[in-house]
Amino acid sequence: MKRADRILDAAAELLVRLGYRKVTIEDIAQRAGVGKGTVYLHWRTKQQLFDALLLREAIAYLESLLAELRRDPATVLPHRLLSFSFVDVQARPVLRVLVTGDARPIQGMPADRPLRSQELLATKRMFDLLVSHGLLRDDVPNLPYAMSALNSGFYLVEGLDPQAAELDVRAKADSLAFVVRHALEPPTPPGPEELAQAAAEIIAVFEDLIPPYRQWIYQG
Repeated sequence: MKRADRILDAAAELLVRLGYRKVTIEDIAQRAGVGKGTVYLHWRTKQQLFDALLLREAIAYLESLLAELRRDPATVLPHRLLSFSFVDVQARPVLRVLVTGDARPIQGMPADRPLRSQELLATKRMFDLLVSHGLLRDDVPNLPYAMSALNSGFYLVEGLDPQAAELDVRAKADSLAFVVRHALEPPTPPGPEELAQAAAEIIAVFEDLIPPYRQWIYQG
């Protein structure tokens, strides 16, 4: 596993610096200090290697989010959940290039990923839990679309508005939290017991994703 992680570390660095299309298995092997054949012992193709990289990045993000939910169940409030995620993703170079609209690093990378159906199901289950626990308003038309569009916009604006560069990550996250809080959440949030229950259920949803992710990365 240590050797596999060293190869994935090299792939992550080269993806951000050169872009998917330009990176070769030879480049990755050289950067990781292994032979080209060693890379193929873990993943048969370049696409599989980068699929594994993205799954590993997803695990790191999920583990960070789950730790925060365990530390403070009130993080389950949508404005805090999305704000925390925004800051966390911005600190992860690979995830950042995937979500900020900069197509150069990922040009040529296949859109489909392993276990994508499980990921989408987990996201839907999380959204349904937020609604069932009264953490989102019930009068917003097309609520799933509105929430997705609002959240995505804060990432994509990076490449569209030059003024976005003038704000630091924390300021952007605070703006996102304010808009979500006032646009999508009810005026009075649920009490601590309801928040704790919602957090526990969402933790369980995303905990279920990590083992199959890890198995795919290291066992293919």
